[in-house]
Amino acid sequence: MAQGPKWTTPRRRTRLITLFLRSGGFCVFGEKSCSAPEAHHYVPFTDGLVKDWQADDRAQSEAERLAEERALHGLSERGPIRGRFSAIGRDVFFGQQAQYYVEGLGVSGLTFRPFAKVRLASSYVNLFVDIGEALQGLSKNKRRKAVRYGKGLPTEEVNTACRKAIRHYLNR
Repeated sequence: MAQGPKWTTPRRRTRLITLFLRSGGFCVFGEKSCSAPEAHHYVPFTDGLVKDWQADDRAQSEAERLAEERALHGLSERGPIRGRFSAIGRDVFFGQQAQYYVEGLGVSGLTFRPFAKVRLASSYVNLFVDIGEALQGLSKNKRRKAVRYGKGLPTEEVNTACRKAIRHYLNR
């Protein structure tokens, strides 16, 4: 289906057809002897009408563009809107980010208990979490291998201990 000019809306097309049927292609005001045929004849009159509609459309699109600029200017963002860290992008990124990262495992030189070094996401803070209870059910040999090499580590119990320690740290 062919698309007409931008100014043609169903309402405007109906207006032109009604105008033509009423005037019969002659004076749009229905006068038998038209007082101003160069202005009131159907073709020049509709040409002026179409130009007015086009001007109205331009003014409306300009007003919409200005309203959009004002709305974008009202956002508390700097730089390009489509950046990774726009206000919305930042919320999405931090919503998907892990709360912590386990950086390493070891044995404390003071207490001789196994611990995990945990870094909070988007922070320089490191926590040292006691994971002795998480390794409680393992044999002595498996505990040593878990601390030294990270093998045979009950990850769910370690993650639970880390989450508990981080929640305690953040809510103090």
